[in-house]
Amino acid sequence: MAKPDFTPQDALVAMMITVSASDATIRTSELLTIQSIVNHLPIFADFDEDRLESIAQTVFDLLEEEDGLDAILGLIRDALPVSHRETAYALACDVAAADGKVYQTELELLREIRYEFEIDPLHAAAIERGARARHLKL
Repeated sequence: MAKPDFTPQDALVAMMITVSASDATIRTSELLTIQSIVNHLPIFADFDEDRLESIAQTVFDLLEEEDGLDAILGLIRDALPVSHRETAYALACDVAAADGKVYQTELELLREIRYEFEIDPLHAAAIERGARARHLKL
């Protein structure tokens, strides 16, 4: 498979889709969270939403390959400025928390992202707590 050219916004979308797909079930709440993030966050102001489908297909294709997750994380890391790695982690946490339960596969992926993106443990804990707070149900 040829290496796709990801913009920083593409990389953030790929991160969210990867987290959603990590437990083999893409939930409606996760899709709605991704759509809401893309529609409302300033970082996506000039993002072409028509790219969502091709980014998702790239993620799905790579996940079918051996070492596909490593390839996806590499693509994301290469496309993102270092200054936005915590942003990627925050979006990943929001998608993982979107349905009110973080599954084991999602926890393992978040751990891998923290390691691969060299997220400071204290920063990661704060980001995770913020995601939990935003997605609590009454």
